[in-house]
Amino acid sequence: MRFVFLLAFALLIIPTSKGQNDVEVSTNYGTISGFHNDETGLNYFLGVPYAQPPIDSLRWKAPQELKSWSKTKQTKKFASSAIQTNVFGDMIYRSEDKSEDCLYLNIWSPKIDNDEKLPVLVYFYGGGFVAGDGSEPRYDGAALAQQGIITVTVNYRLNIFGFFAHPRLSEEAEYGSSGNYGLLDQAMALKWVNENIENFGGDPEKITIGGESAGSVSVSAQMASPLSKDYLAGAIGESGASFGTALPAVTMDEAENTGVEFLKKVGYKFEDFRELPADSIYKIFQKSGRFGFPIVTDGYFLPKEMSKIYGNGEQANIPLLVGWNSAEMNGQAVMQNLEMTTENLQKKIKELYPEDSEKAMKLYNPQSEEEVVNVATDLASDRFISYSTWKWFDLHRKNSDKQVYRYFFKRIRPSDPASNYKPVGAAHASEIEYFLGNLSKEQFPYLTETDFDISEKIQKYMVNFIKTGNPNSEGLKEWPSAKEGENPSVMVFDKEFEVIESNVEDRYRFLDKQ
Repeated sequence: MRFVFLLAFALLIIPTSKGQNDVEVSTNYGTISGFHNDETGLNYFLGVPYAQPPIDSLRWKAPQELKSWSKTKQTKKFASSAIQTNVFGDMIYRSEDKSEDCLYLNIWSPKIDNDEKLPVLVYFYGGGFVAGDGSEPRYDGAALAQQGIITVTVNYRLNIFGFFAHPRLSEEAEYGSSGNYGLLDQAMALKWVNENIENFGGDPEKITIGGESAGSVSVSAQMASPLSKDYLAGAIGESGASFGTALPAVTMDEAENTGVEFLKKVGYKFEDFRELPADSIYKIFQKSGRFGFPIVTDGYFLPKEMSKIYGNGEQANIPLLVGWNSAEMNGQAVMQNLEMTTENLQKKIKELYPEDSEKAMKLYNPQSEEEVVNVATDLASDRFISYSTWKWFDLHRKNSDKQVYRYFFKRIRPSDPASNYKPVGAAHASEIEYFLGNLSKEQFPYLTETDFDISEKIQKYMVNFIKTGNPNSEGLKEWPSAKEGENPSVMVFDKEFEVIESNVEDRYRFLDKQ
């Protein structure tokens, strides 16, 4: 029944063949054919190649520029997802299969012949760099595109295919390092968009990148990379950045050693492992128990540590809209199944911060036993991903001359009132559908008109930011920049939108010193 339900939901978002007409567009490599849908008023180009397939001799290499084609290429359905397992359970794939041949993007465009040239959002999916796909309904680009922008989602290599590093691979690369293939894919996609999007009605000078979780980590990294930063006009980050403990970049030596140790553990020599079919490599990776492989400070995509790039103001000097959710991680991640009491929370804090436990207990200090679950949630969320996102926010606002807008998403998506589970805040990834305009009662039957109203307002902020670098416009609550001040302004997204002065900065400054 669950499969039928999810399939029905997916089909609701894919335009039907009724009211469709072929639309051809020339790219630098050849002509592609998508379709115009009368119901949405949009032109769809799905499964557009942006690099050569990273297969055979191109496995574990930086993406290579496309070769030209002579016949018109059909781009009317989602291409293959990167090889992966649906480890998170909330992912719905509209692609037909998974393949090593996965370097494709999807474009939603309101107008092809457009003298105005529309701003562009390029969105990277989340999934811990081990899963995710640009075809997922929650990332569908139609809702935002209908408001006068072009939206693009990008597939990139994941897990062992996207981030495996090894000394032999570094020796072979012209730039002398390995790993980061998924991030290099994203950079190649941005280059493709910059060089081709004008033919789809877009403005190559107005490309904003966005993403959630690992997608947000990607945005922070693309802003730092000399390969990408010059293509960017703005950035949107939802819960994630490559600082602290949230998918941080490691040194090249550490990444290569991880690759060597991995092959030792699975019992393969490099030469033999490399020649295996993709499905065999992935099965070995799964059996090994590894979650994934880290981002690398490789001297090429990332010429130095991210904190130094941002600290020196060497990142893209662009407006940033960034924030996180109120319950990014369950408090049990800290409590580890202990009863939610003040005594147990203090015990865990002492274990986590033996040198600074007194200070930590003042910062994470429930005023009653009823508040312990909320405080434990705050601590778990901060340690998981809120702090790393704050660090990105803080470094960019201090080391750029562009505006920075910070949000805090608190809306708890309504669920079955008969359920015993009562969430304490907005969970990780729960904001995506609100931000991108993809809320659906078919998927979330307990949504209310309030939820759709919240989503509509957030979308307006998003589209304004993509168009102008400023989320504000007439009819919306004024969202001030968080550029100045020790306790910056934050826009709270909930039933009521409100601007507050942050009262939690000391938590993040404390974690910054650990």
